[in-house]
Amino acid sequence: MNGKGYASLLLLSSSLMVVNPTYASNSTGIEKAGDIIAIAIPTIAYGSTYYMNDKSGRQQFYQAFGTNLAVTYALKATIDKERPNGSDNKSFPSSHTSVAFQGASFIHKRYGLKYSIPAYIGAGLVAYSRLETDEHDAVDVLAGAALGIASSMYLTKSYNDQLYIAPSLAPDYYGLSVHYQFK
Repeated sequence: MNGKGYASLLLLSSSLMVVNPTYASNSTGIEKAGDIIAIAIPTIAYGSTYYMNDKSGRQQFYQAFGTNLAVTYALKATIDKERPNGSDNKSFPSSHTSVAFQGASFIHKRYGLKYSIPAYIGAGLVAYSRLETDEHDAVDVLAGAALGIASSMYLTKSYNDQLYIAPSLAPDYYGLSVHYQFK
């Protein structure tokens, strides 16, 4: 990884700190696990672009991640919904769930479903942790998951999408053959 890569990773990590406030001394194990996994999934998704030497994917990750955070926090600021535990009015949508599902769906869309299954399981655990600790209700985590998935599915292209166009020539036929491979 070059200097630019380290700077990008630092930027990503600092952006994720918005999601993960400092641990309270009374945090439960499930809450801490959810906090850590919420940071780990998008960090791994981002790191996969370096592993694959995928500069285009990295740019797509930036777009999806940035859009997801911007929309999530705009909704939090606009919708005044109290958390189930009563701690504040920033419940909707769940940012932890949003970034976890954005990272999982980035891996899915860019590199394939089989690589994203562990990330989706982790994102599900993050959503569960937010419900279990009364930080959010089901609507909050479902909205967060939907935002995360939508941002990556809309702003990410498959790494292996390939379009093949070939001439079809025969004594009695001239044409083009078009084949598009979906993953």
